[in-house]
Amino acid sequence: MKQFFGMSQSGNLQEAVKGLNSPQLIMLLSNNDQFEAHVKKLEELYPRVPSIGCIGMSYDTKVVEKGVGVIAFYDGVDVTANVLEEVSLMPVKYIDRLEEDVHTINGSLNDTICIDFCCGNDACVLTTIYSVLKKKNISLVGGTGDGGKVSANGKVYSDAVAYALVKNKNGRVKAYKENIYRQMGNYRFIASKTDKANYMLGKLNGIPAKQVYQDILHVTEKEILTQTFKNPFGKVNGDDTCIISIKEVNGDALTCFRQVNDSDVLILLELGDYRAIVKNTIRQIRQDFPKISAVFSVNCLFRYLLFTENHYMSEYLNDMAALGNHAGLVGYGEHYNNRFVNQSMTCVVFE
Repeated sequence: MKQFFGMSQSGNLQEAVKGLNSPQLIMLLSNNDQFEAHVKKLEELYPRVPSIGCIGMSYDTKVVEKGVGVIAFYDGVDVTANVLEEVSLMPVKYIDRLEEDVHTINGSLNDTICIDFCCGNDACVLTTIYSVLKKKNISLVGGTGDGGKVSANGKVYSDAVAYALVKNKNGRVKAYKENIYRQMGNYRFIASKTDKANYMLGKLNGIPAKQVYQDILHVTEKEILTQTFKNPFGKVNGDDTCIISIKEVNGDALTCFRQVNDSDVLILLELGDYRAIVKNTIRQIRQDFPKISAVFSVNCLFRYLLFTENHYMSEYLNDMAALGNHAGLVGYGEHYNNRFVNQSMTCVVFE
């Protein structure tokens, strides 16, 4: 298979799709003002081609912040694209669509990936989707877009998740997740006074969460929202750590980008040597895939801000491009199989 990436910093869709012929899947990454118009135009240009889209930044070796990016797969893939609606209420209501698509694509762990773009309620959505995918051991990579909208096959949806099942007809696929954080000290917290609906973290070990965070890291309230780039919380899941970043301060509580429940055990994380970690990820991918057709990734917005602040984003994209044809989305949350994570990178590699 092959991967196409086209972009326009000014939001000119015709410019972005220049040279795109016979696509088998199109992923549209647009801006809030032009998203719906781009969805409509894309369907006119490539009628009946499976497509998914969301509002968000895109990249290959450069980042498209406010324009439009188009990623397409062609020459050697089978694809089906669809949508699950009412994700804030009952995404399982539409699960038969996914079950039919999985049956149609007839894929497996080694040759098929599910890519999704979501509006929200990610943890519930992923549990729903993965209940079907796990029967075939199909991996998932995806993320959350902006603006509460996604698109699928030329239509715009609110409160939904758009997904594409992609089967590589000429080789393997494999999903990866990269974590650039490690545990800080021996801090261990029991969460309480949480508000699951609003992702609120009220207390840690019975003390207001804001106070705990400030006392350990010696930061002002104003500095909390940037300190989370270096020191998010973590929830331990077996041998894996789920990163939980802070969205805002709410009184003495902290609102997070991921749900925290009463009695969850949390740790505090610190930024590791991200340059070395990225190089190790690239080395592992090369070891697993001597021949690479394409890499599609989702990088967290906070990683993008951190890398940009440290003048590393350009170097990072060039290092990833050295793997082969690399393109992706800057997301507001990353998806890896049935896990909703923050401040991470997830990707799928095609042989």
